[in-house]
Amino acid sequence: MRIAITTSGKDLDAPVDPRFGRAKSFVIYDTDTGQSSVLDNAQNLNAAQGAGIQAATAVANAGAQALLTGNCGPKAFRALSAGKVTVYTGVSGTVREAVEKFRSGTLQPAAGASVDAHAGMGL
Repeated sequence: MRIAITTSGKDLDAPVDPRFGRAKSFVIYDTDTGQSSVLDNAQNLNAAQGAGIQAATAVANAGAQALLTGNCGPKAFRALSAGKVTVYTGVSGTVREAVEKFRSGTLQPAAGASVDAHAGMGL
């Protein structure tokens, strides 16, 4: 399974970014192979609007089936759900720690957005 984790860095030891749409990048981690790659999100860092929806499209197109992040707004949550990506919010620590929490089953899928529309710009 491929999972996407929001981060401000480029590797498994980087911190999880609490923002989704305006995260600097996503680590795409394959739980079957242990391989990871980085998906840059620079185009959405300063987007006037639509950052969450555009980021959701990029994550789904990267083949991710799950997203680990701190927060996710309603439009992005709907776009991810439409792309068959399960969202996990409230995630913190390093990317490596987030992956381990996911693999151990301690994270619970979010039932909906964790922030209101436009709260925090692009969550």
